[in-house]
Amino acid sequence: MKFFVFALLVAVAFADTRLYEAPAARADSDEIAILRDDRVMEDDGRYNFEMETANGIEMAESGSHGLEGAINSAGSFSYTAPDGSDIHLQYVADENGFQPQGDHLPVAPEFPHPIPQFVLDQIAFAAEEDARNARGEVSRSYGTPYDD
Repeated sequence: MKFFVFALLVAVAFADTRLYEAPAARADSDEIAILRDDRVMEDDGRYNFEMETANGIEMAESGSHGLEGAINSAGSFSYTAPDGSDIHLQYVADENGFQPQGDHLPVAPEFPHPIPQFVLDQIAFAAEEDARNARGEVSRSYGTPYDD
């Protein structure tokens, strides 16, 4: 039995190790080469990184400590969208939230813009409700029903 175990260990030791090698990259794979990946982490928590890939994606970000232990960061990224348009986005993330800027982002209409009638009706209804509540009247549309 000891000889069998010894022979098994010898066979494993001399086995073909090519079975355990990582597979070679294929030409038809979806892998994209990383051309640049620079990262700097300071002892005080500040950081900076830049990255670029072979398919045109670029990203950069830097950050430092903000208020109450938060991290303030600023950066940008760019890539080519599936429709062929160039996407460039710059952003700041701090105590005021995430603030992106880019030509491809949707823009809300400038104020003042026309307010739909149903919204004006709802505002008037809310004002009437507030006035009734201030006078101590109970609403018939919701809340405690009247005692008859």
